[in-house]
Amino acid sequence: MDMDATRQPQRSRFREYKRWFLVSLYIVFLLVGQSAATLLGNLYYDKGGNSKWMATFVQSAGFPVLIPLLFYFSQRRKPTSDIPKTKPSVFTFALLYLAFGLLLTGDNLMYSYGLLYLPVSTYSLLCATQLAFNALFSYFLNSQKFSPPILNSLVLLTISASLLAVNSDSEESKALSKIEYIIGFLCTLGASAAYSLYLSLVQLSFEKVIKAETFSSVLNMQFYPNFLSTCGCVVGLFASGEWKTLNNEMKEYQTGRVSYIMTLVWTAVTWQVSTMGMLGLILEVSSLFSNVIGTVSLPVVPILSIFFFHDRINGVKVASLLLALWGFISYIYQHYLDDQKAKAAKRDSVEVPHGHLEIC
Repeated sequence: MDMDATRQPQRSRFREYKRWFLVSLYIVFLLVGQSAATLLGNLYYDKGGNSKWMATFVQSAGFPVLIPLLFYFSQRRKPTSDIPKTKPSVFTFALLYLAFGLLLTGDNLMYSYGLLYLPVSTYSLLCATQLAFNALFSYFLNSQKFSPPILNSLVLLTISASLLAVNSDSEESKALSKIEYIIGFLCTLGASAAYSLYLSLVQLSFEKVIKAETFSSVLNMQFYPNFLSTCGCVVGLFASGEWKTLNNEMKEYQTGRVSYIMTLVWTAVTWQVSTMGMLGLILEVSSLFSNVIGTVSLPVVPILSIFFFHDRINGVKVASLLLALWGFISYIYQHYLDDQKAKAAKRDSVEVPHGHLEIC
């Protein structure tokens, strides 16, 4: 056995450890980023913010924080194995990023309308349909296979999110007309479907168009669509006339101007952290797995609210969190089984005629 053959198993193990490290890091980014962004978004509304377009704007406006990372990783030499043989044209990339930017703008705006016009319980319940939509799109667009542990995970996470909605005590907190309720209902349901479609299309783009498993591809997929989405939000902010109310909104913000600005800034930054985690998980695992992790964060927010907003804790919130963790472990268990099968298949494929097993 030559020296290169002995080093090959070490390189293979190193790549495996690196992948699991990245997956773990992206999970932390998504959980921490989405939880913090949601809490800050609630703080914005609680302290006097009420601009739909501003709430939409901050979900994508933090893209400039990615510029140093883009510059750094663009200067690094990429491994040959990670570079696609036939690189897509600039026009293809531009069209792809434009489509995702427009989709994000519409999706974020629909979520803002839903949060404005619906009680929190109804809004949360409709958001819980993301997993069902994503499972459907993943099946048709990404050839997702559904095993009993994955189905168990989807059911548990959906129940977990639904428990939070049913437990909400703010059903009567908004006086709504029938038209406003219908608009909010349709916008939230449409946003859940659009976001699930977005996740599946991103995975399809990584696999069929970009064909590069690099951190730079994650940064590009995050930076350019968010830039275009932000431009769309600016146009909407001025076209709707909401920009005229922002100065008064800042003056009347309960905790002051500085707090108003910092709330918006950190909301934008944390959404970028969340998006990086979401795109990284799509690249490394799948869009459905990314959505599963995002759903796990839903019961985390009420628990964090106990410490930051002094909300009351109850058994339903704890049960929701436990169900979410159970669903997450069920999904991870399926990935463990898949890895074991892949390793067994690899050992079988390198078995030589004399019965000597050599791992390459």
